[in-house]
Amino acid sequence: MCVNGENAIEVQGLCKYYNSFALQDVSFQLPSGSILGLVGENGAGKTTLIKLLLNAIKPDAGRAIILGQDNQKPDFVQLKQDIGVVLDEAYFPTVLNVKQVNKIMQHTYVNWDKELFARLLNQFSLPQDKKFSEFSRGMKMKLAIAVAMAHHPRLLVLDEATGGLDPMVRDEILDIFMDFTREENHSVLLSSHIVSDLEKICDYVAFLHKGRLQFCEEKDCLLEEYALVKLSQTDFADLPEEAVLSRRNSAYGIEALVHKPQISDIFITEHTSLEDIILFMAKGDRK
Repeated sequence: MCVNGENAIEVQGLCKYYNSFALQDVSFQLPSGSILGLVGENGAGKTTLIKLLLNAIKPDAGRAIILGQDNQKPDFVQLKQDIGVVLDEAYFPTVLNVKQVNKIMQHTYVNWDKELFARLLNQFSLPQDKKFSEFSRGMKMKLAIAVAMAHHPRLLVLDEATGGLDPMVRDEILDIFMDFTREENHSVLLSSHIVSDLEKICDYVAFLHKGRLQFCEEKDCLLEEYALVKLSQTDFADLPEEAVLSRRNSAYGIEALVHKPQISDIFITEHTSLEDIILFMAKGDRK
């Protein structure tokens, strides 16, 4: 579980049940001043979890504390002024242009900063007079990110916010997110399919699989303590059972994801990337 002083988000036993899907018993914490990457396959429950955090849907069990406040309390509506949100689709009226969006947001957010918004528009090379309906997906996402950041939030909640952006623009935006968390009271929850993005900027990684949280750990700890081993059936039997996180059969024996501190130095391990860990946890045979 992610723990480090005060928390921007605390989730305790959160559940949401549908006819064909269940998000079950999710608990984690996002420390203030940190970036948490939320990863999982399509249908794992990432968007459902984000909607629960924002109180867009009601939980069937559990609770979420956002910026120190229970998100089921009436005052949470006012607290949303301190949260910047970008969903997987940018939703603005198609007839509006950027200038008109700016005017509307001045009446929406008490801390709206039109100068900061202008700087972000310039940085993202967004035209001010072009209608939203004429924007590409990448331009729409950049506008949504600019709006989310221009009212000085303390928490950014981003659901696939870098989707549809070319690698250079993605890299630029990731740098903006990292700069954002240089202030101790600024935090980011970033859901993404692009594991390399998460590996670059995240302090913590949470992995959702089929509606269950598999882990929420410090990224550096994951990369340092998790490793791959390739063994014959006979040698695999010598591994401590508690050290094996996931395994799969190969043409040459068994590949396994292991917790390095629990195995002997006699076993040769291979470096793992965050993507390796996620794929093994999702596709391998679990204990």
